Amino acid sequence: MTSMRSKKRAAPQPAAQRRWPWPRNRHTALIVILTTAAVALYSVLVPVHVTFYGSPVAMTMLLGAIAVAAPLVSLRYPRVAMIGFTASAVLIPLMVSRQMVVAAPWPWSVPLLIAFAIMVASVTFRHGWRYGLIQLIVGAVAGVIASVMLPAIPSGNSLIVTTSILTGVYLLSFLLVGRLRLGDELTRERALTAQEQSRRELVEERTRIARELHDVVAHSLSLIQVQASTARYRVPDLAPSSAAEFESIAASARESLSEMRRILGVLRMEDHTADLAPQRGIEDIAALVDATRRAGAAVSLIHHTAGEDVSASTGLAVYRIVQESLSNAVRHAPGTAISVTVTDDDSDIVLIVHNVHSPQAGDPAASQTATVTMGHPGGHGLRGMTERATLLGGSIQAGDDADGGWTVAARVPKNPLSPPAEGNL
Repeated sequence: MTSMRSKKRAAPQPAAQRRWPWPRNRHTALIVILTTAAVALYSVLVPVHVTFYGSPVAMTMLLGAIAVAAPLVSLRYPRVAMIGFTASAVLIPLMVSRQMVVAAPWPWSVPLLIAFAIMVASVTFRHGWRYGLIQLIVGAVAGVIASVMLPAIPSGNSLIVTTSILTGVYLLSFLLVGRLRLGDELTRERALTAQEQSRRELVEERTRIARELHDVVAHSLSLIQVQASTARYRVPDLAPSSAAEFESIAASARESLSEMRRILGVLRMEDHTADLAPQRGIEDIAALVDATRRAGAAVSLIHHTAGEDVSASTGLAVYRIVQESLSNAVRHAPGTAISVTVTDDDSDIVLIVHNVHSPQAGDPAASQTATVTMGHPGGHGLRGMTERATLLGGSIQAGDDADGGWTVAARVPKNPLSPPAEGNL
Protein backbone atom coordinates (compact mmCIF):
# COMPACT_ATOMS: atom_id res chain seq x y z
CA MET A 1 0.00 0.00 0.00
CA THR A 2 1.42 3.31 -1.00
CA SER A 3 0.74 6.56 0.77
CA MET A 4 -1.40 9.16 -0.91
CA ARG A 5 0.64 11.74 -2.79
CA SER A 6 -0.48 15.29 -3.33
CA LYS A 7 -0.37 16.65 -6.86
CA LYS A 8 1.98 19.50 -7.55
CA ARG A 9 0.50 22.64 -8.94
CA ALA A 10 1.59 23.55 -12.42
CA ALA A 11 4.16 26.35 -12.43
CA PRO A 12 2.91 29.58 -13.98
CA GLN A 13 4.32 30.52 -17.34
CA PRO A 14 6.89 33.35 -17.33
CA ALA A 15 5.56 36.80 -18.13
CA ALA A 16 8.51 37.54 -20.38
CA GLN A 17 7.10 35.38 -23.16
CA ARG A 18 6.19 37.20 -26.31
CA ARG A 19 2.82 37.62 -27.96
CA TRP A 20 1.76 33.97 -27.74
CA PRO A 21 3.02 31.33 -25.30
CA TRP A 22 5.05 28.84 -27.30
CA PRO A 23 5.63 25.49 -25.57
CA ARG A 24 9.26 24.45 -25.36
CA ASN A 25 8.86 21.43 -27.66
CA ARG A 26 7.17 23.55 -30.35
CA HIS A 27 9.90 26.18 -30.12
CA THR A 28 12.59 23.53 -30.43
CA ALA A 29 10.90 22.02 -33.47
CA LEU A 30 10.76 25.45 -35.10
CA ILE A 31 14.48 25.97 -34.50
CA VAL A 32 15.29 22.60 -36.07
CA ILE A 33 13.10 23.31 -39.11
CA LEU A 34 14.53 26.79 -39.71
CA THR A 35 18.12 25.60 -39.25
CA THR A 36 17.63 22.80 -41.76
CA ALA A 37 15.99 25.19 -44.23
CA ALA A 38 18.80 27.74 -43.81
CA VAL A 39 21.53 25.17 -44.54
CA ALA A 40 19.66 23.82 -47.57
CA LEU A 41 18.91 27.28 -49.00
CA TYR A 42 22.44 28.54 -48.46
CA SER A 43 23.91 25.56 -50.30
CA VAL A 44 21.68 26.43 -53.30
CA LEU A 45 21.54 30.24 -53.20
CA VAL A 46 25.28 30.90 -53.42
CA PRO A 47 25.97 28.62 -56.43
CA VAL A 48 22.87 29.88 -58.27
CA HIS A 49 23.78 33.55 -57.90
CA VAL A 50 27.43 33.01 -58.71
CA THR A 51 26.72 30.82 -61.75
CA PHE A 52 23.57 32.30 -63.28
CA TYR A 53 23.73 35.90 -62.06
CA GLY A 54 27.47 36.51 -62.12
CA SER A 55 27.54 37.79 -58.52
CA PRO A 56 30.86 38.11 -56.63
CA VAL A 57 31.55 35.00 -54.60
CA ALA A 58 32.63 36.65 -51.32
CA MET A 59 29.77 39.16 -51.13
CA THR A 60 27.24 36.56 -52.23
CA MET A 61 28.36 34.20 -49.47
CA LEU A 62 28.14 36.95 -46.84
CA LEU A 63 24.79 38.42 -47.89
CA GLY A 64 23.36 34.99 -48.63
CA ALA A 65 24.21 33.84 -45.10
CA ILE A 66 22.45 36.90 -43.67
CA ALA A 67 19.35 36.29 -45.81
CA VAL A 68 18.93 32.58 -45.03
CA ALA A 69 19.80 32.97 -41.31
CA ALA A 70 17.36 35.86 -40.77
CA PRO A 71 14.31 33.59 -40.07
CA LEU A 72 16.29 31.76 -37.38
CA VAL A 73 17.50 35.02 -35.81
CA SER A 74 13.96 36.43 -35.90
CA LEU A 75 12.83 33.95 -33.25
CA ARG A 76 14.63 36.04 -30.64
CA TYR A 77 15.57 39.31 -32.34
CA PRO A 78 12.85 40.10 -34.88
CA ARG A 79 13.85 43.69 -35.62
CA VAL A 80 17.51 42.85 -36.19
CA ALA A 81 16.52 39.95 -38.46
CA MET A 82 14.11 42.11 -40.48
CA ILE A 83 16.74 44.82 -41.01
CA GLY A 84 19.38 42.27 -42.04
CA PHE A 85 17.08 40.46 -44.45
CA THR A 86 15.86 43.70 -46.05
CA ALA A 87 19.44 44.92 -46.56
CA SER A 88 20.36 41.60 -48.19
CA ALA A 89 17.21 41.72 -50.34
CA VAL A 90 18.33 45.10 -51.72
CA LEU A 91 22.06 44.36 -52.15
CA ILE A 92 21.95 40.83 -53.59
CA PRO A 93 19.93 41.84 -56.69
CA LEU A 94 22.31 44.75 -57.32
CA MET A 95 25.41 42.52 -57.45
CA VAL A 96 24.48 40.87 -60.76
CA SER A 97 25.92 40.90 -64.25
CA ARG A 98 23.48 42.64 -66.58
CA GLN A 99 24.49 40.41 -69.49
CA MET A 100 23.84 37.16 -67.54
CA VAL A 101 20.64 38.11 -65.68
CA VAL A 102 18.45 38.95 -68.69
CA ALA A 103 17.00 35.42 -68.92
CA ALA A 104 16.81 34.74 -65.15
CA PRO A 105 14.17 35.83 -62.61
CA TRP A 106 15.10 39.17 -61.13
CA PRO A 107 15.22 40.89 -58.59
CA TRP A 108 14.11 37.76 -56.76
CA SER A 109 15.84 34.51 -57.59
CA VAL A 110 14.06 31.28 -56.65
CA PRO A 111 16.28 30.55 -53.56
CA LEU A 112 15.94 34.17 -52.38
CA LEU A 113 12.18 34.03 -52.92
CA ILE A 114 11.96 30.87 -50.79
CA ALA A 115 14.04 32.55 -48.07
CA PHE A 116 11.68 35.55 -48.22
CA ALA A 117 8.63 33.27 -47.81
CA ILE A 118 10.22 31.48 -44.84
CA MET A 119 11.09 34.84 -43.27
CA VAL A 120 7.50 36.09 -43.55
CA ALA A 121 6.07 32.83 -42.19
CA SER A 122 8.57 32.69 -39.30
CA VAL A 123 7.95 36.26 -38.19
CA THR A 124 4.18 35.78 -38.42
CA PHE A 125 4.27 32.54 -36.45
CA ARG A 126 6.51 33.79 -33.69
CA HIS A 127 5.57 37.45 -33.29
CA GLY A 128 2.12 37.95 -34.76
CA TRP A 129 0.46 39.23 -37.90
CA ARG A 130 1.75 42.82 -37.55
CA TYR A 131 5.40 41.78 -37.77
CA GLY A 132 4.62 39.48 -40.66
CA LEU A 133 2.79 42.20 -42.56
CA ILE A 134 5.62 44.68 -41.98
CA GLN A 135 8.17 42.17 -43.27
CA LEU A 136 6.03 41.47 -46.35
CA ILE A 137 5.68 45.17 -47.20
CA VAL A 138 9.32 46.07 -46.46
CA GLY A 139 10.61 43.12 -48.51
CA ALA A 140 8.39 44.01 -51.45
CA VAL A 141 9.64 47.60 -51.26
CA ALA A 142 13.24 46.28 -51.28
CA GLY A 143 12.52 44.51 -54.57
CA VAL A 144 11.02 47.67 -56.04
CA ILE A 145 14.08 49.68 -54.94
CA ALA A 146 16.40 47.22 -56.69
CA SER A 147 14.26 47.44 -59.84
CA VAL A 148 14.42 51.24 -59.80
CA MET A 149 18.20 51.25 -59.33
CA LEU A 150 18.71 48.87 -62.29
CA PRO A 151 15.89 49.81 -64.68
CA ALA A 152 17.56 48.15 -67.69
CA ILE A 153 16.84 44.65 -66.30
CA PRO A 154 13.22 43.36 -66.79
CA SER A 155 11.53 42.95 -63.38
CA GLY A 156 7.80 43.62 -63.71
CA ASN A 157 6.56 40.04 -64.11
CA SER A 158 8.91 38.75 -61.42
CA LEU A 159 7.68 41.32 -58.89
CA ILE A 160 4.03 40.49 -59.59
CA VAL A 161 4.59 36.75 -59.17
CA THR A 162 6.71 37.26 -56.06
CA THR A 163 4.19 39.54 -54.39
CA SER A 164 1.33 37.15 -55.12
CA ILE A 165 3.19 34.12 -53.73
CA LEU A 166 4.33 35.94 -50.59
CA THR A 167 0.85 37.34 -49.93
CA GLY A 168 -0.54 33.81 -50.06
CA VAL A 169 2.18 32.58 -47.69
CA TYR A 170 1.40 35.41 -45.29
CA LEU A 171 -2.34 34.68 -45.30
CA LEU A 172 -1.80 30.97 -44.72
CA SER A 173 0.59 31.75 -41.85
CA PHE A 174 -1.90 34.18 -40.36
CA LEU A 175 -4.72 31.61 -40.46
CA LEU A 176 -2.54 28.86 -38.99
CA VAL A 177 -1.33 31.13 -36.20
CA GLY A 178 -4.93 31.99 -35.34
CA ARG A 179 -5.80 28.31 -35.21
CA LEU A 180 -2.85 27.50 -32.95
CA ARG A 181 -3.61 30.45 -30.71
CA LEU A 182 -7.24 29.36 -30.37
CA GLY A 183 -6.13 25.82 -29.51
CA ASP A 184 -3.75 27.10 -26.82
CA GLU A 185 -6.46 29.28 -25.31
CA LEU A 186 -8.92 26.37 -25.26
CA THR A 187 -6.32 24.19 -23.55
CA ARG A 188 -5.73 26.82 -20.88
CA GLU A 189 -9.47 27.29 -20.40
CA ARG A 190 -9.95 23.55 -19.93
CA ALA A 191 -7.17 23.46 -17.34
CA LEU A 192 -8.65 26.44 -15.47
CA THR A 193 -12.12 24.89 -15.60
CA ALA A 194 -10.81 21.61 -14.19
CA GLN A 195 -9.04 23.43 -11.36
CA GLU A 196 -12.14 25.46 -10.56
CA GLN A 197 -14.28 22.32 -10.57
CA SER A 198 -11.85 20.65 -8.18
CA ARG A 199 -11.95 23.63 -5.81
CA ARG A 200 -15.75 23.79 -5.94
CA GLU A 201 -16.15 20.11 -5.15
CA LEU A 202 -13.68 20.42 -2.28
CA VAL A 203 -15.63 23.37 -0.84
CA GLU A 204 -18.90 21.46 -1.19
CA GLU A 205 -17.43 18.44 0.59
CA ARG A 206 -16.14 20.61 3.45
CA THR A 207 -19.52 22.28 3.70
CA ARG A 208 -21.25 18.93 3.93
CA ILE A 209 -18.82 17.83 6.64
CA ALA A 210 -19.49 21.08 8.52
CA ARG A 211 -23.25 20.50 8.35
CA GLU A 212 -22.90 16.95 9.67
CA LEU A 213 -20.61 18.08 12.49
CA HIS A 214 -23.14 20.76 13.35
CA ASP A 215 -25.88 18.15 13.63
CA VAL A 216 -23.74 15.98 15.90
CA VAL A 217 -22.66 18.85 18.18
CA ALA A 218 -26.14 20.39 18.19
CA HIS A 219 -27.60 17.13 19.46
CA SER A 220 -25.14 17.05 22.37
CA LEU A 221 -25.68 20.73 23.21
CA SER A 222 -29.44 20.23 23.15
CA LEU A 223 -29.14 17.41 25.67
CA ILE A 224 -26.95 19.57 27.89
CA GLN A 225 -29.42 22.43 27.70
CA VAL A 226 -32.41 20.22 28.52
CA GLN A 227 -30.68 18.47 31.41
CA ALA A 228 -29.44 21.73 32.87
CA SER A 229 -32.84 23.39 32.53
CA THR A 230 -34.71 20.51 34.22
CA ALA A 231 -32.16 19.89 36.96
CA ARG A 232 -34.15 21.83 39.59
CA TYR A 233 -37.18 19.61 38.90
CA ARG A 234 -35.31 16.32 38.76
CA VAL A 235 -32.97 16.78 41.69
CA PRO A 236 -34.71 17.12 45.09
CA ASP A 237 -33.43 19.65 47.59
CA LEU A 238 -31.23 21.40 45.03
CA ALA A 239 -29.44 24.38 46.54
CA PRO A 240 -30.29 27.79 45.00
CA SER A 241 -26.67 28.38 44.07
CA SER A 242 -26.52 25.04 42.24
CA ALA A 243 -29.83 25.77 40.48
CA ALA A 244 -28.43 29.12 39.32
CA GLU A 245 -25.31 27.34 38.06
CA PHE A 246 -27.45 24.91 36.06
CA GLU A 247 -29.42 27.81 34.60
CA SER A 248 -26.16 29.45 33.55
CA ILE A 249 -25.08 26.22 31.84
CA ALA A 250 -28.42 26.00 30.02
CA ALA A 251 -28.16 29.63 28.89
CA SER A 252 -24.63 29.03 27.57
CA ALA A 253 -25.81 25.96 25.68
CA ARG A 254 -28.69 27.89 24.11
CA GLU A 255 -26.35 30.71 23.12
CA SER A 256 -23.90 28.24 21.59
CA LEU A 257 -26.69 26.61 19.59
CA SER A 258 -27.84 29.96 18.26
CA GLU A 259 -24.31 30.94 17.30
CA MET A 260 -23.76 27.63 15.50
CA ARG A 261 -26.96 28.11 13.52
CA ARG A 262 -25.87 31.60 12.45
CA ILE A 263 -22.45 30.35 11.36
CA LEU A 264 -23.87 27.36 9.51
CA GLY A 265 -26.38 29.58 7.72
CA VAL A 266 -23.45 31.00 5.77
CA LEU A 267 -22.37 27.53 4.67
CA ARG A 268 -25.73 26.09 3.67
CA MET A 269 -26.56 26.19 0.00
CA GLU A 270 -29.93 27.37 -1.23
CA ASP A 271 -30.88 23.98 -2.66
CA HIS A 272 -29.87 22.07 0.46
CA THR A 273 -32.63 20.28 2.34
CA ALA A 274 -32.04 19.46 5.96
CA ASP A 275 -31.66 15.76 6.71
CA LEU A 276 -34.18 14.81 9.40
CA ALA A 277 -32.86 11.26 9.84
CA PRO A 278 -30.50 10.40 12.73
CA GLN A 279 -26.80 10.71 11.98
CA ARG A 280 -25.07 7.49 10.99
CA GLY A 281 -22.52 5.74 13.15
CA ILE A 282 -20.35 2.63 13.42
CA GLU A 283 -23.35 0.49 14.29
CA ASP A 284 -24.85 1.29 10.87
CA ILE A 285 -21.89 -0.10 8.88
CA ALA A 286 -23.38 -3.61 8.85
CA ALA A 287 -26.55 -2.31 7.20
CA LEU A 288 -24.44 -0.39 4.69
CA VAL A 289 -22.52 -3.56 3.80
CA ASP A 290 -25.78 -5.50 3.40
CA ALA A 291 -27.11 -2.84 1.03
CA THR A 292 -23.92 -3.08 -1.03
CA ARG A 293 -24.28 -6.85 -1.20
CA ARG A 294 -27.84 -6.52 -2.46
CA ALA A 295 -26.46 -4.32 -5.24
CA GLY A 296 -24.43 -7.30 -6.46
CA ALA A 297 -21.03 -6.71 -4.85
CA ALA A 298 -19.15 -9.38 -2.89
CA VAL A 299 -18.44 -7.66 0.43
CA SER A 300 -17.16 -9.26 3.64
CA LEU A 301 -17.27 -7.48 7.00
CA ILE A 302 -15.04 -8.02 10.01
CA HIS A 303 -16.47 -5.97 12.87
CA HIS A 304 -14.65 -6.06 16.23
CA THR A 305 -15.93 -2.91 17.89
CA ALA A 306 -19.28 -2.09 19.41
CA GLY A 307 -18.78 1.64 19.08
CA GLU A 308 -20.22 2.31 22.53
CA ASP A 309 -17.39 4.58 23.73
CA VAL A 310 -16.96 6.32 20.37
CA SER A 311 -17.98 9.94 19.90
CA ALA A 312 -20.75 10.76 17.45
CA SER A 313 -18.40 12.71 15.18
CA THR A 314 -15.96 9.79 14.95
CA GLY A 315 -18.78 7.33 14.28
CA LEU A 316 -20.11 9.53 11.49
CA ALA A 317 -16.63 9.94 9.96
CA VAL A 318 -15.94 6.19 10.01
CA TYR A 319 -19.34 5.47 8.44
CA ARG A 320 -18.78 8.02 5.66
CA ILE A 321 -15.28 6.68 4.92
CA VAL A 322 -16.64 3.15 4.57
CA GLN A 323 -19.52 4.43 2.44
CA GLU A 324 -17.21 6.34 0.07
CA SER A 325 -14.73 3.45 -0.13
CA LEU A 326 -17.46 0.99 -1.07
CA SER A 327 -18.87 3.40 -3.66
CA ASN A 328 -15.44 3.82 -5.24
CA ALA A 329 -14.84 0.07 -5.25
CA VAL A 330 -18.16 -0.70 -6.93
CA ARG A 331 -17.72 2.14 -9.43
CA HIS A 332 -14.05 1.71 -10.38
CA ALA A 333 -13.49 -2.03 -9.86
CA PRO A 334 -16.75 -3.85 -10.66
CA GLY A 335 -16.62 -7.56 -9.95
CA THR A 336 -13.84 -7.48 -7.37
CA ALA A 337 -14.26 -8.85 -3.88
CA ILE A 338 -14.26 -6.23 -1.11
CA SER A 339 -13.31 -6.72 2.53
CA VAL A 340 -14.19 -4.24 5.27
CA THR A 341 -12.44 -4.46 8.64
CA VAL A 342 -13.44 -2.23 11.57
CA THR A 343 -11.49 -2.70 14.80
CA ASP A 344 -10.41 -0.55 17.73
CA ASP A 345 -7.43 -0.23 19.99
CA ASP A 346 -6.99 1.79 23.15
CA SER A 347 -7.78 5.17 21.61
CA ASP A 348 -8.50 4.82 17.87
CA ILE A 349 -10.89 3.21 15.44
CA VAL A 350 -8.90 1.35 12.76
CA LEU A 351 -10.62 0.90 9.42
CA ILE A 352 -9.38 -1.05 6.37
CA VAL A 353 -11.31 -1.38 3.11
CA HIS A 354 -9.53 -3.63 0.61
CA ASN A 355 -10.39 -4.58 -2.96
CA VAL A 356 -9.17 -8.11 -3.52
CA HIS A 357 -8.13 -8.64 -7.14
CA SER A 358 -10.37 -11.67 -7.75
CA PRO A 359 -13.33 -10.89 -10.07
CA GLN A 360 -16.48 -12.87 -9.59
CA ALA A 361 -16.99 -15.98 -11.64
CA GLY A 362 -13.59 -15.56 -13.27
CA ASP A 363 -14.88 -12.93 -15.61
CA PRO A 364 -11.87 -11.80 -17.72
CA ALA A 365 -13.59 -8.57 -18.67
CA ALA A 366 -14.08 -7.71 -15.02
CA SER A 367 -10.46 -8.59 -14.31
CA GLN A 368 -9.26 -6.25 -17.03
CA THR A 369 -11.56 -3.48 -15.80
CA ALA A 370 -10.34 -3.85 -12.23
CA THR A 371 -6.71 -3.75 -13.24
CA VAL A 372 -7.11 -0.63 -15.33
CA THR A 373 -9.48 1.49 -13.30
CA MET A 374 -8.44 0.95 -9.71
CA GLY A 375 -5.04 2.46 -10.38
CA HIS A 376 -6.69 5.77 -11.24
CA PRO A 377 -9.75 6.32 -9.07
CA GLY A 378 -11.71 9.29 -10.34
CA GLY A 379 -13.61 11.99 -8.52
CA HIS A 380 -12.82 13.67 -5.21
CA GLY A 381 -14.05 11.03 -2.74
CA LEU A 382 -10.54 10.30 -1.47
CA ARG A 383 -10.02 13.98 -0.76
CA GLY A 384 -13.29 14.11 1.18
CA MET A 385 -12.30 11.06 3.24
CA THR A 386 -8.97 12.66 4.03
CA GLU A 387 -10.75 15.84 5.14
CA ARG A 388 -12.97 13.84 7.51
CA ALA A 389 -10.08 11.93 9.07
CA THR A 390 -7.72 14.89 9.53
CA LEU A 391 -10.54 17.07 10.86
CA LEU A 392 -10.76 14.75 13.88
CA GLY A 393 -7.00 14.32 14.29
CA GLY A 394 -6.82 11.02 12.40
CA SER A 395 -5.01 9.86 9.30
CA ILE A 396 -5.80 7.99 6.10
CA GLN A 397 -3.75 6.20 3.46
CA ALA A 398 -4.84 4.83 0.09
CA GLY A 399 -3.02 3.15 -2.76
CA ASP A 400 -2.33 0.08 -4.88
CA ASP A 401 -1.44 -3.27 -3.40
CA ALA A 402 1.01 -5.90 -4.52
CA ASP A 403 -1.89 -8.15 -5.55
CA GLY A 404 -3.28 -5.50 -7.90
CA GLY A 405 -6.02 -4.38 -5.52
CA TRP A 406 -6.67 -1.10 -3.74
CA THR A 407 -6.63 -0.43 0.00
CA VAL A 408 -7.98 2.44 2.06
CA ALA A 409 -6.64 2.42 5.63
CA ALA A 410 -7.86 4.98 8.15
CA ARG A 411 -7.24 5.62 11.84
CA VAL A 412 -9.63 7.97 13.64
CA PRO A 413 -9.54 8.83 17.39
CA LYS A 414 -12.51 7.52 19.36
CA ASN A 415 -12.89 10.76 21.24
CA PRO A 416 -11.07 13.74 19.68
CA LEU A 417 -9.49 15.80 22.45
CA SER A 418 -9.86 19.18 20.71
CA PRO A 419 -12.74 20.46 18.58
CA PRO A 420 -12.19 21.17 14.88
CA ALA A 421 -10.72 24.56 14.15
CA GLU A 422 -13.13 27.16 12.83
CA GLY A 423 -11.07 27.53 9.65
CA ASN A 424 -11.68 23.86 8.83
CA LEU A 425 -15.43 24.26 9.01
